[in-house]
Parts: sequence; structure tokens; C-alpha cells
Amino acid sequence: MRIRNWAGLALALLAMAGATPAQAKRMIIFDQDAAGPGGTDMMSLLVLLQAPDVDVLGVTVVTGDAWRDEEVAHSLRLLELVGRSDIPVVAGASFPLVRTKEWTLQWEKMYGTVTYLGAFSTRPNSHGPFEVPTLPEGNPATRVFAEDAAHFLVRTVRAHPHEVTIYAGGPMTNLAVALTLDPRFAELSKGLVMMGSSLNPHSDNPEFATNPRHEFNLWFDPEASHIVLRAHWPSIQVTTVDVSIETQFTQEMFDQIVKVQTPVTQYIAKYAHAGRGYLWDELAAASWVDPSIITNIRRVFMDVNLDPGAGYGDTLIWSDRVKPDLDVQLVNAQMDVDVKKFDELFVKLMTAPTPSAHDPLMLKDSGAKQ
Repeated sequence: MRIRNWAGLALALLAMAGATPAQAKRMIIFDQDAAGPGGTDMMSLLVLLQAPDVDVLGVTVVTGDAWRDEEVAHSLRLLELVGRSDIPVVAGASFPLVRTKEWTLQWEKMYGTVTYLGAFSTRPNSHGPFEVPTLPEGNPATRVFAEDAAHFLVRTVRAHPHEVTIYAGGPMTNLAVALTLDPRFAELSKGLVMMGSSLNPHSDNPEFATNPRHEFNLWFDPEASHIVLRAHWPSIQVTTVDVSIETQFTQEMFDQIVKVQTPVTQYIAKYAHAGRGYLWDELAAASWVDPSIITNIRRVFMDVNLDPGAGYGDTLIWSDRVKPDLDVQLVNAQMDVDVKKFDELFVKLMTAPTPSAHDPLMLKDSGAKQ
């Protein structure tokens, strides 16, 4: 075929390509204390997996709600069940940088009982940090990625400078270690999205009613939280307790999801439960997918109290007028959410086909069709 002019050549090249290139997916690393099955940790991963324009580059796991090794197993198994075992699961920190369970129990004797201790809790099914019990959803066949979380984080961000968002849904230990390896890790990312902090939630929940600045993710490893919040991220988006407690996984949402037959909806039907708490991490993930669900943002400087007394691990905030003469960072603290819009987005994502899914094992358990 002869092309008589450059315009014709351009049109021909486009025709041969099929169309203009598709818009590149938004890249994110999911750093999480991945307790399971079901629950806020696993369902926040599903939010990102289900978003069609999102590329989850990896799942980096940190001790928090549960011990790291069990969380790694839950993460691997979820990805197997929904057909996304192509995503690497990377083990991170087993313990906080400084805080220990023994010291925390002594601290409670002086300053009062902490309502929620995560992996440090003593329950009938408690076990040691390196024990992995038989999982309700079945133990995974796939293996953890052969690299530690901090090196994976640094390497991946450096491979895609200014393109990778870091999602932090648990304690900040992995990110703090990454920053000690590479002080430019934060600034080379696209930004930080985190669930954490508590400003002044209006709640009679015993975890916050008498201590409104206490929030588990920042509290569990305060030193790591301090390191991460002082780093120079291009932006920091914070889903606070204040906005999280406006959400709820209602029976109506659950019923809408489980009437659809896909691996994801069958996972939710089997391992998630309506009416058992707020959608903490799901909101953090969903508000990155669609920021318009957030209706009120408070811009404050944020840090964490490292004094080992009664306020150890509490959220600290300042306005520009009263902030200390230190290198504290400005964050976008979410304060209110359009609940109806969030609920609709969550249901829409959970009932959609899983992008790039391959041979989901949940199909074999339930007979669902993808």
C-alpha cells in the first residue's frame, strides 16, 4: 500500500495498532496487617484487586492485627481463591521496631487497659508469632515471595519513580524499614495512602470514647509511624477513625453482593459478616480509587507521641499557626464520607469480574461462574 502523505501514514499506523493506546493502570503496593479470612484487611485488598484501572504490584505483610506469618498465609490463599496468584506476597516485619508485648502489658498496669492489642491479644486461639494454624479457607499452595518487604518496596518504587502509590492499612514498620534502607523511598513514590490516626471521633466505642487520639495502626509501632509521617511523601492521604466510624458493612450491602455468583462474592459470602464493625481499610482503599466519596478533608500537620507515658502512640496534630519548628508533614485527613456513594462503589467493585483473574480456586469450592 502506498501512502501519499504524512497524515495518511499516521492514520494507517493507528489502524494497524488497532486504536490509541489504553490508559496505563494506576500502580499501588498494598502494605497490610493481613488478618483473615474476610474482615477489613482482606476486603480492602479486594477493593484494589477489583478496580479495573488499578495494578496491584505486590502485597507486603506486617504484624499488626495478627502475626505476620499467618497473615502471609491468608493473603496467599485469598489471591489463590480469586485467581490472582500472579501478585507477589512479600513477608515484612514480624515485630514493631521498639514496642514489645511484655513491655505493653507492664505499661497497661500503670496507664490502663488497651481495648484492642492486635497480635498481642490473648485469645483462646492465640499462638506464637511463627506458627501458622490450619486456615478456615484452606492453607495456600503458593509460596511467599523470595525477598523481604522493605527491599521489595524500595526496588519497586525505584523501578517506577513517581508512579507507585503506597497503601498502608496497618502498622508502618515495613515502610519505616524501607526508609532506613533508602531515605529517598518516600519522595520517589507517588504518595502515601494510609488508614490510621484519630483526631476527635464522635463515638461511644470504648476504644475511643475516653482516649480519642488513640488509634491502633499508629499506636502498635509508634516509632515506625513517626519515621513514616516525617518522610517527604509527595502527598499523604489519611483515613482517620473519625471518618471510618461513619461506615458499616450492612446486611443490605452483604445481600446485594452475595446474590451475584463470582469467586469474590462467594469468598465474601463464606468469610465476611455483615454488621460486625466499620469498613476501616475498605474506605481507605476505596477513597483512593474514587476520591469523590470523601466530602470533608482537614489539612493538618501530623505526628505520633513517642513519650513512653500515658500518651505513647497517640496521634498528634497541629495547624500551621501552632505547629512546632520541626520537619512535620502536612496530611489530608479525611473527616466525612458520602456514605451512600461509598456503599454503592463498594458493592459495584465486589460484584464485578476480577480483572486478570486466572483459574480462581473459589470456583471449585462453590461452582460460581466468573
